[in-house]
Amino acid sequence: MSEQVITAVKRFEEVITAWPGRPYPLGATYDGIGVNFALFAEHAESVILCLFDDKGTERRIKVNERTHNSWHIYLPGIKPGQLYGYRVNGIFNPSEGYRFNSNKLLIDPYTFSINGTINWSDALFSYEINNAEEDASFSISDSSHNIPKGMVIDKIFDWQGDTRLNIPLHKMVIYELHVKGFTQLDKQIPKSFRGTYSGIAHQKTISYFKKLGINAVELMPTHHFVDDRHLIDKGLRNYWGYNSIGFFAPDIRYAVKKGDQVSEFKQMVKTLHKAGIEVILDVVYNHTAEGNHMGPTLSFRGIDNPAYYRLLEENKRYYKDYTGTGNTLNTVHPTVLRLIMDSLRYWVEEMHVDGFRFDLATALAREFHDVDKWGSFFDVLHQDPVLSQVKLIAEPWDVGENGFHVGNFPAEWMEWNAKYRDCMREFWKGDDATLPEFANRFTGSSDLYLDNWRTPVASINFITAHDGFTLLDLVSYNDKHNEANGDNNTDGENNNRSCNYGVEGPTDNEEINKLRRKQIRNFLATLFLSQGVPMLVAGDELGRTQSGNNNAYCQDNEISWVNWDNKDDELIEFTSGLINFRLAHPAFCRNKWFQHKSIKGIKDIEWFIPDGSVMSEQHWNESMAKSLGIFLSGENLNLKDESGEKITDDTFYIIFSSSEVPVEFTIPDRRWGESWYKILDTSDGFFKEDSSDFRLNPGDKLEVDGRSAVLLINRINREV
Repeated sequence: MSEQVITAVKRFEEVITAWPGRPYPLGATYDGIGVNFALFAEHAESVILCLFDDKGTERRIKVNERTHNSWHIYLPGIKPGQLYGYRVNGIFNPSEGYRFNSNKLLIDPYTFSINGTINWSDALFSYEINNAEEDASFSISDSSHNIPKGMVIDKIFDWQGDTRLNIPLHKMVIYELHVKGFTQLDKQIPKSFRGTYSGIAHQKTISYFKKLGINAVELMPTHHFVDDRHLIDKGLRNYWGYNSIGFFAPDIRYAVKKGDQVSEFKQMVKTLHKAGIEVILDVVYNHTAEGNHMGPTLSFRGIDNPAYYRLLEENKRYYKDYTGTGNTLNTVHPTVLRLIMDSLRYWVEEMHVDGFRFDLATALAREFHDVDKWGSFFDVLHQDPVLSQVKLIAEPWDVGENGFHVGNFPAEWMEWNAKYRDCMREFWKGDDATLPEFANRFTGSSDLYLDNWRTPVASINFITAHDGFTLLDLVSYNDKHNEANGDNNTDGENNNRSCNYGVEGPTDNEEINKLRRKQIRNFLATLFLSQGVPMLVAGDELGRTQSGNNNAYCQDNEISWVNWDNKDDELIEFTSGLINFRLAHPAFCRNKWFQHKSIKGIKDIEWFIPDGSVMSEQHWNESMAKSLGIFLSGENLNLKDESGEKITDDTFYIIFSSSEVPVEFTIPDRRWGESWYKILDTSDGFFKEDSSDFRLNPGDKLEVDGRSAVLLINRINREV
């Protein structure tokens, strides 16, 4: 680095010494002596770096050095904790895509820490809000008092040897949770820790995770995000956080000590890893919080609008919107693509996360319009030596044309399998003609993933997710009840495939409540006995309700938070038993497809009708059929461990019946097993793997209650 002083700016009676600096890395990089600041702004005419002290006093330093499209400057003596932002000069001509306005302070896209949240004001908009020309007018209001600043950090942290866990995909059990909502009402956690990263890392939380049996938490967005102005005006918040503005910065709202969110996040990851639990981040790279052409100027829009966003070719005043949020990030631009890759690598290398779930991932796969699974986003990601080795999960749809792509992502990806969700809801609701698809979904959805050399673990199986009904609400409401969102119940999904079984919402009718509890157990049993990777939403295992709200994105309150005072301990025990049972038995977490081939006359999987006969094509095509038995061989798994040794397990017979009335099943002939023991029955919640009280022999009859699942075990070379 040259020591030649190239700039000396006098402002507020101070002289600022500056050196040329470097164009890379982008962002604010502390080296122990000072800070290098670098900003991409291809179409800018000039850039001003703004430094702030604790009182909000601003010092402006013109950035004179430009290498290609990056502006850079080095300031000796600047230390971690320094607050900063940018003002960028250039053309203001929205119809041509240019929205530069140096009156607006801008957040550095590469900042690692953001010191606060938006204080909404008309000053945040680059145009005059009340001007008849809408966004074509020019605002001279200064926004520096209304926008949070980036903060220089020191990346040093004692990881004590921590590394990614690399849990095998077929052994994963994912638990989707909201950092705040999970612990906000937990009285066993110190009040100051509730709703924070430290709350997730608290020993009580860790103990609960371990008891439940999950080994991966999928955190809803923790990138710094913005609460939308229209929500604030209605007294609401963007609770879910799918409104990112800082792709490198953990959100300050989840920190115990504001300003210390980076190290607190790292400590959370380190603690979870020590407990054997992976951390997967739900990330939102498809759009930003700046909205459509009428949105605020917070960062990207004011730095280089036509580079960062997809604009309409015929009128660049407007944005292409594949996300339903007003804008779409321009992932075909090399610098925007680099931003995403740099962000992902940062979270892996510096923050030690184990993988990512990509919100509206199809939007990232669009080239100039169409979805292309061989597009630049995937090419760059897959060749990266770091990112190609972590867990990659797609939400394989967006709101654009031809946006639903379940089953179409490249081989390295796992996918949220919405077809699994829909099928299992329809089956247990008792819909006709569901058995063929049920079989496909239960065995890993080979119709979606087999042809391109993917395995069952490509399917992330889920019954519910953050978006939609909770599991309790799924069996308690026919219709959504989103009135609290302030949109006259017009938002949210209308086709929920739910059923209230006679009464909308809570009821004192014990028969209905009994059926609802049974249906919840049916969903859980199906989820954790299916091939693929199961995902459970936090709170479903303890009976969490959102009172019928199926779009609680704006409810940062008791509607969304987990209510630990009302937890269903019996349901927790049932769920924990299922998860731990699954992980103990390779028959239920295979990393290869069933072959439907025989070894010594016994297939690895077979399907039966209630009379004990093997299902024929005719049986599969009976639209009114709602019951079946499934044989899973423990001796014919066709699996090997890492040393090449053959893996064996017990043999299982599973009965699923969504019929409203009891169905009598006959145990198949002795070729399939001599002695069977019932270890699970969802009709009454019975679950005991070592049970020897319910022995059944070939030819015996077993009455299966209406809408129930039963699991039988044939213990190979062992008895209780």
